[in-house]
Amino acid sequence: MPSLKAIRKRIASTKNTRKITRAMKLVAAAKLRRAQDAIIAARPYANALTQVVSELAQAAGKDAHPLFADRKPAGRGPRASIVLFTSDRGLAGAFSANVVKKVEQFVEAELASYSEISLRIVGRKGNQHFTRRNANIASYDPTPLPAQTLELARETANRVIDDFLSERADRVYLIYNEFRSAISQGVVVKQLLPVVPEAIDDDASPGDFIYEPSRADLLDRLVPLYVQIGLYRAALESTASYFGAHMTSMENATRNAGEMIDKLTLQYNRARQASITKELLEIIGGAEALKG
Repeated sequence: MPSLKAIRKRIASTKNTRKITRAMKLVAAAKLRRAQDAIIAARPYANALTQVVSELAQAAGKDAHPLFADRKPAGRGPRASIVLFTSDRGLAGAFSANVVKKVEQFVEAELASYSEISLRIVGRKGNQHFTRRNANIASYDPTPLPAQTLELARETANRVIDDFLSERADRVYLIYNEFRSAISQGVVVKQLLPVVPEAIDDDASPGDFIYEPSRADLLDRLVPLYVQIGLYRAALESTASYFGAHMTSMENATRNAGEMIDKLTLQYNRARQASITKELLEIIGGAEALKG
């Protein structure tokens, strides 16, 4: 059985750990609130852009822009590129591991359909995992700070659009954690390129317009922006999901530390009681020996 001094040290150490995890939970909760506000602020613009692109595509046809092209290359199998979002740091449960697992499952399921699959990774955890496995990594970026998220989305959009137009990739997919609530995140797989416009109900459509500039000019500007906003939303969703997972993980760690403190305190009291009982028995035994 550990000594009383060793148990006291463990109790003090666990209490210090609980203070740290409680503080980290509060910080994650504050950052989660800001991340949620960013998603809410970006949602109306993204929805409006999606509707405009879909209406233009329906009016102009699917051949109106190169990023709509559903290619089937002759003489070789199609190539795919995956943009995946993980985190730079841990302490968030299976946040990054779930994305990595989904990517591996996707590659295993689709490997026969593609002649080549490359990765564009955002987040150090994903890069470490796939680097150790000698995966085909086309680019790597660390998880951006909130002020850098839009710039990262713009740079990544330029890369994947260039890959698609130069036929280095015939499909581009997004894999990331979608934020549902502070305690719930789910990994999703979405096709980014070629762009698939949403179906517009003819009855709900406002009708035809005279466009100035032309539909083609508008699509040339709006479709790349649509790709960029898709990446931006994925980055925001991933950031909010990370802070939600981090907050939940720290809450669980704080609760576990409290339970451990209770168990150690009980163990300390039992050991102390046993020590006192032993000393009393020794005193009584000595007194009895003196009487005899």
